[in-house]
Amino acid sequence: MDMDTTHLALRMPLPPFEGSDAARDFIARLETFVRDELQPLAAEHHITSENGAPRALLEQVWKRSRELGFYGMTLPRTLGGAGFDIVDHALIKEFIYASGSPFAPHVLGELTGPPRVGALARQATPDQMERFILPVARAEKAICFAITEPEAGSDAGALQTRAVRDGDSFVLNGTKRFISGSPFCDFAVIICSTSDDPAVRETTAFFVERDREGFRVEAGYKTMAGQSHTGNIVLTDCRIPATNQIGERGRGLALALGRITVNRLLHCPAMLGLARLALEDSLAHAAKRRQFGQPIGAFQAVQHLLADMATELAAARALMLSVARSLDAGGEARADASMAKLFCSETAFRIADRAVQVHGGEGIVQGSRVEFLFRLLRMYRVLTGTSEIQRNTIARELLGQAVR
Repeated sequence: MDMDTTHLALRMPLPPFEGSDAARDFIARLETFVRDELQPLAAEHHITSENGAPRALLEQVWKRSRELGFYGMTLPRTLGGAGFDIVDHALIKEFIYASGSPFAPHVLGELTGPPRVGALARQATPDQMERFILPVARAEKAICFAITEPEAGSDAGALQTRAVRDGDSFVLNGTKRFISGSPFCDFAVIICSTSDDPAVRETTAFFVERDREGFRVEAGYKTMAGQSHTGNIVLTDCRIPATNQIGERGRGLALALGRITVNRLLHCPAMLGLARLALEDSLAHAAKRRQFGQPIGAFQAVQHLLADMATELAAARALMLSVARSLDAGGEARADASMAKLFCSETAFRIADRAVQVHGGEGIVQGSRVEFLFRLLRMYRVLTGTSEIQRNTIARELLGQAVR
């Protein structure tokens, strides 16, 4: 996902900007930040999407992004947020990922920063605000959100990690798996079962500091995209104060999933930004790669691949923005957000697949950007709710009470 300046001369024309003037200005300032600071920083330290940055370098990015007013964009206004609506947020995020910077997930702090805690601010006590929320908002600390377990993925309520009350404390035991950002975290939001009856699903959320005895991060494995910012959190008799409980007992999943419709929609701009990269790289390759005495872009077979890529990208983007406008207008749009996540993830992967085809032999060599994008966009069909789960949600909303 690294910026390749040899390709910038042949960029796909951008559609008319549909956001606010404030968002347009925000993106212009982001473009300067990416070009003048993040691109040289990545080059200096040999950071790529698969050769990730160490924590110290990420802290540098987080703090500089906060200084420039980017890092806390998604926070409530009371915590310094920008107050953008969902359309603006989607356009900003799309730009960041389309920039090709390997620091893209860190500019707004999506992996370990403010987007992880913004919704919690309404539930946090004053003590929790001081110890957890504000340090993340100030780019001083990193946080991760841990729900998934070996036996609880799509069925998020089937949690085995337990929190047992013991006087003024809770004692936590269990394993959280595939937790994004956990290798960098200073603390985690852990969703646990707090039911005394294993047959009763009762979940509660807790802030848990990484330096607590009994808290261990198992990292070192990589995703199929070659990235290593995912790990497991193992809790062994990890004792935390009862004041670390977030909100009401039994409301853990409700708290975690309270903004699931918006969050599901806001994964789409990342996918589409990456898909745009794949298309732009393909356009550049089709113009410069010559076979039989002419650029391969002169061949109708290649032209049709490019045409399909551009058409599907435009369709997916239109759906994303339509759902964003509906949410901004106060609509529930639960099925629509699932449609957007389903269609955008499947479409982005098809675009990456065609990009590999356009590149031919160069497209299947590890280290080429389209080969990386192919692997990364394949993951998005699983991440944040599989395509099958999205179809389940859509069908339930369409059928209503008939299947409940």
